[in-house]
Amino acid sequence: MATATLTAGDKKLNVSATKLLINNEWVNAESGKTFETINPATGDVICQVAESDAADVKKAVKAARAAFDSGSKWRKMPASKRGALINRLADLIEQNADELARLESLDNGKPYAVAKAADLPLTVACYRYYAGWTDKIHGKTIPINGPYFCYTRHEPVGVCGQIIPWNFPLLMQAWKLGPALAAGCTIILKPAEQTPLTALRVGELIVEAGFPPGVVNILPGYGPTAGAAIANHVDVDKVAFTGSTEVGKLIMEAAARSNLKRVTLELGGKSPNIVFADADMDQAIEGAHFALFFNQGQCCCAGSRLYVEERCYDEFVEKSVARAKKRTVGDPFDPKTEQGPQVDKDQFTKVMGYIEAGKQEGAKLLAGGKRWGDRGFFVEPTVFADVNEEMKIGQEEIFGPVMSIIKFKSLDEVVERANRNMYGLAAAVWTRDITKAHAIANGVRAGTVWVNCYDVFDAAAPFGGFKQSGIGRELGEYGLANYTEVKTVTVKL
Repeated sequence: MATATLTAGDKKLNVSATKLLINNEWVNAESGKTFETINPATGDVICQVAESDAADVKKAVKAARAAFDSGSKWRKMPASKRGALINRLADLIEQNADELARLESLDNGKPYAVAKAADLPLTVACYRYYAGWTDKIHGKTIPINGPYFCYTRHEPVGVCGQIIPWNFPLLMQAWKLGPALAAGCTIILKPAEQTPLTALRVGELIVEAGFPPGVVNILPGYGPTAGAAIANHVDVDKVAFTGSTEVGKLIMEAAARSNLKRVTLELGGKSPNIVFADADMDQAIEGAHFALFFNQGQCCCAGSRLYVEERCYDEFVEKSVARAKKRTVGDPFDPKTEQGPQVDKDQFTKVMGYIEAGKQEGAKLLAGGKRWGDRGFFVEPTVFADVNEEMKIGQEEIFGPVMSIIKFKSLDEVVERANRNMYGLAAAVWTRDITKAHAIANGVRAGTVWVNCYDVFDAAAPFGGFKQSGIGRELGEYGLANYTEVKTVTVKL
């Protein structure tokens, strides 16, 4: 697999990392197989990438176990030195931010300007946040009965399998690697087959930063082969997955059947976004637009059930439709572009199927609804009004630029309806009334509730879901806890 030289906007881009990273070495898959990664804006092949499977997972786990074993360089490394390495990685990502943003846009389809201004700074901030935690992971002394000295140690959980999605490849890699590295774990990371390139480029930077061999291993491949092998491997101590609820259930089953490995899951959502008539209407309209259409609608926490109070419903619908019709779709490298393509043909087809279902079930299509252009996987910004929760578009996660606007009458009613769904990832409320805001925040069963804002993320603030939106939390001190085991030590005095 030779280096590919491509055009990404107005610059040439060399894609050098296309193999598997195992034990700090770039190797072909044991099978010799490769797969294509596609530019979703054009449908063209970017390059061939090594395709890992169970044999490669076995090699990577062996390397990760050796790196984790007592007496290894990684285990003997002072915590502050681990922090310095993570900070060094953050520095290298920052130094290569333009290249990484272009690579992300090329492989994922998101606008380059968004990748550069949002994804890259958040990625760097996540690594730096967890770099600061490395020498602050400690236990407690506990006054127990009798002549004993009792204390706890927080030790790394061990070898961790991490499976990340395609919608935010760089950021999801940081959310997984950051806390695991801070805790002292070793990792086998599988990027999504749709978007392996930035994960592999970060792999080059991990080696450059000086992480010992075996600490981070990166295996591009498919879920049913490489992903399943990670989830089933008896020498993997913990698996972390971000993706669909359906696959999350398969991973939990595999974890239980194999060795009862620890599991954290960040899964799907159908997040209620609630607008009261007393809200700042212009702010709420723009906020709801961003909440749904950001990242081509490919956000697990997208505000995809948009509840609008009946007293302002008609005004809100009219202005939201006008805003959607003004949304700029096109070349991800054009600075004016707000919306790029869906990540691949399968996702494009799925979104178009939901649009058709909305029309057939009686929702009122007021904007979009068609393919945009004749090349790539673009969907017009789409708005449905008169939606209800019994409709497919009101119940299921679309993961695309399809806004569903639902009317409600009262606070108690909207809380009950917002909770009438299997998901519980996020929610938001738009109101000038602080009492209403807290009533929604307290009443809606979701892992995150935003008030008069949406998609506000910080490395210090935990993120994760209630119900079938997942298990555990990422980010913050809560995310760090997922990568440690608590050991109690009692000494007779």
